[in-house]
Amino acid sequence: MTAAARGRRVILWRHGQTSWNLERRFQGTTDIELTETGTGQARRAARLLASLKPDAIVASDLKRAAATAGELVRLTGLDITYDEGLRETYAGAWQGLTHDEIQAQFGEQYAAWKRGEPVRRGGGELETEVADRAAPVVLRHADKLPDGGLLVVVSHGGTIRTTIGRLLGLESHHWEGLGGLSNCCWSVLGEGARGWRLLEHNAGTLPEPVLGDDD
Repeated sequence: MTAAARGRRVILWRHGQTSWNLERRFQGTTDIELTETGTGQARRAARLLASLKPDAIVASDLKRAAATAGELVRLTGLDITYDEGLRETYAGAWQGLTHDEIQAQFGEQYAAWKRGEPVRRGGGELETEVADRAAPVVLRHADKLPDGGLLVVVSHGGTIRTTIGRLLGLESHHWEGLGGLSNCCWSVLGEGARGWRLLEHNAGTLPEPVLGDDD
């Protein structure tokens, strides 16, 4: 059976708001909790995602992702698997700094990253290394789905973007073109005849079928 015939889907869901998001501080692997607003975002999104009847949930073990995933678990009754491979990019000396502070202290490094060059931000991980650890986690759990099954992956903005780029087969310098995810929004991948396809990106409402010549 071809991949397209199996019809599996993956929702990659970013965690809710944290205080460091509001302060525009680079979080990386720092274990920051959700704000009250972030918990509310997770509850609202979970109600939508639960209506899609997911088959499995896997999440980063960092508190902000685990708490977000917990809202979906509460509604679905599904077991959850935590995997540190889904953590956000480790960014060394950048972690805890605001974007203005990063640009002031690491200006050329920041500019090189934005140009799409391979950069160890703050002495941390390369984006390709993040994809190396996260994409296999997603694929491993997707492979366990039944035909037509749905996996929800609860992770972090940078990790989700690099994972999508890897699963779509894009060269790493194109990953920035995917753009970021808002807090508690998600992207949807589905199986096509030539592999994974991006069906929705940075969505906050339920997926709608594509009606037209490119479906």
